[in-house]
Amino acid sequence: MSKKRGLSLEEKRQVVLEIFHESKDVFVLKDLERLAPKRGVITQSVKEVVQALVDDDLVHQDRIGASNFFWSFPSEAAVKLKNDVQQKTLQLADQEKLVASVEQNIQDSRKGKEDSDDRAAKLAEMQQLEIDVRVSKQELAQYADNDPQKLESMKNAVDVAKSAANRWLDNTWALQSWCKKRFEGMEGSLDSFFKENGLTDDIDYIT
Repeated sequence: MSKKRGLSLEEKRQVVLEIFHESKDVFVLKDLERLAPKRGVITQSVKEVVQALVDDDLVHQDRIGASNFFWSFPSEAAVKLKNDVQQKTLQLADQEKLVASVEQNIQDSRKGKEDSDDRAAKLAEMQQLEIDVRVSKQELAQYADNDPQKLESMKNAVDVAKSAANRWLDNTWALQSWCKKRFEGMEGSLDSFFKENGLTDDIDYIT
C-alpha cells in the first residue's frame, strides 16, 4: 500500500485560507494550529503557511497586547485578485507598447540599408579606408622620433639638465670654499675629499 502524499505548499495555503473564509472569524495562531491538522496541514507548518499568506497580503495580521490576531474575508480576496488582474493587464499593455516601439525602431533603422550593389560597394570602400587609416597610423608611428615637436621638447629637456648640472657645480665649489674657510689648516684633506667625490681639477661647466 502506497504512502499517502503530503500536501504541497500551495495546497496548504489554500486549506488555511479556506478556514478563514468559511468561518469569517478572527484567529490566533494556536487556533489555526488546532484546526489546520484536521484538514491535512501538519501543526509544524501552520505558522510558516500563515506567514506566507500575510506576506502575500491574503491574510491580515494585528498585534493586540501579547497576542497576534489573523483574519481574512472572502470579499477581500476577490478584490485583491481583481486588482492583481488589472495591474497585470496594465503591465502587459505597457510591455506590448514597448515591443511595438522597438520593432518600429528596428524597421526605421533598416530603411536605406537594404542590400544592393551600391551599398555593397560603399561598405567595401569603407572597409578599405579603415585599413588605409590603420596602415597610415603605423607608418606615422615609425617617424615619431623625427617629430619636430618631440625634438623641440627633447632640446628643452637637455637645456634644463645642463642648467641644473652647472648650478650644482657652482653649489659644490661654494661648499668647498666654505669648508676651507671654516676648517683652516685642513685644506689638503678637504681637496682630497672633494676630488674623491668627483670635483677634480679638469671638471668644468657644460656648454
